[in-house]
Amino acid sequence: MIATLRQRDFALAWLGGLISMMGDWVLYIALPLYVYQLTGSTLATSAMFIAELIPALLFGSVAGVFVDRWDRKRTMVISNLLLAVTLLPLLAVRSADWVWLAYLVGFVQSSISQFFRPAENALLPRLVDEERLLNANSLNALNNNLARLLGPAVGGSVMGLYGISAVVLVDAVSFLAAAGMIALISTSGRIERAGAATTEVAQRAWRKVWREWMEGVTLVRRHRAVALLLGLNGVALLGEGVFSVMFVVWVGDVLGGGSRELGWLMSAQAVGGLLGGVLFGSIADRFSPVRLLGVGSIIFGILDLALFNYPLFVSGIWIGIALIGLVGIPTIGIGAGFTTLLQRAVRDEYRGRVFGIMGTTSALLQLAGTVIAGVLGGVLGPIVLLNIQGGSYVLMGLLALVVLPMVLPREVAERTSPDSTVGAGVRSD
Repeated sequence: MIATLRQRDFALAWLGGLISMMGDWVLYIALPLYVYQLTGSTLATSAMFIAELIPALLFGSVAGVFVDRWDRKRTMVISNLLLAVTLLPLLAVRSADWVWLAYLVGFVQSSISQFFRPAENALLPRLVDEERLLNANSLNALNNNLARLLGPAVGGSVMGLYGISAVVLVDAVSFLAAAGMIALISTSGRIERAGAATTEVAQRAWRKVWREWMEGVTLVRRHRAVALLLGLNGVALLGEGVFSVMFVVWVGDVLGGGSRELGWLMSAQAVGGLLGGVLFGSIADRFSPVRLLGVGSIIFGILDLALFNYPLFVSGIWIGIALIGLVGIPTIGIGAGFTTLLQRAVRDEYRGRVFGIMGTTSALLQLAGTVIAGVLGGVLGPIVLLNIQGGSYVLMGLLALVVLPMVLPREVAERTSPDSTVGAGVRSD
């Protein structure tokens, strides 16, 4: 793990990402609370989340086309600068009459992020040596959990002490700091293209943008390796959509808890994620990404099943806190294994599009999961639906262990790439 962080370019990207994500969580906690304070409406508050979800559905896969046309490092720098600037209109939101401006800012911020995330994932394989790619993805997952643990606490405190204006300024400064660190990266962000693709990139016609988008969709559809990876990810995201709704119900109806207990459980999961980030950041290079994804998913599903069903036999919130903390650990292995496989399996010139498509399908499936939970929750109850979610992870892990080695090229599925063909492209079936 330390050796990976010693690679200067990755360390800059990692630290910049941590600062930026902490700012995101500061605003994520404070802004919905502020909207609720102004309006007193849960509907108005939920609309804040919807405004941030819509861009992923509309623009996620299209943004990936431009990520594969532009310099990725420059895209990340400009995205952070735009995120800082477009936050500032929130300073004008002082009454319920101006809440529409908060929705607009949320929509614009989410739209810009559709370019940043695919660019970040596509650039990462260039920032570290091949044998360090799994470690790097594990450390990025550690970032997510560290920001998730600290950001909400900072956001709630800043909001309570100084108000929404201070929250906006803190978040804007975090984006500026991240932009500065990414700008210091020495690795080129230009796309590596094969053959004639280099000359074609100069074309700016929208017809070509459409064609490139279709090339990304076709790649996902025709190549079993990529389609299977995104399919496995889709199973998890559909389950996460169910979880986001039913976990709250489970805490209230099964545990008999409230917002305090929910906060304890979510913090415990973040702590588990931190432990997992440190663990996998240290040992990830000893395992193949297929094994990390498969075994991690099985362990995650079994722990989930234990978590959701233990109140049927024993009582006590602390058992749930311990179990959900353990659940957070294999989450890192799942994410690192999946991201590494997708990064290796796709040519550099297509990575932005594939990660963009993944972002769109992720949002769509999570939305579908929330709808399923809303429709079936009152009929089946939280334990049944959450058990289905936990069981889906076990199934996903078994499929990953059995099917992925048969579909993925050997150099993609192994611990490290034995030659320079990794990242050179997805193999045709």
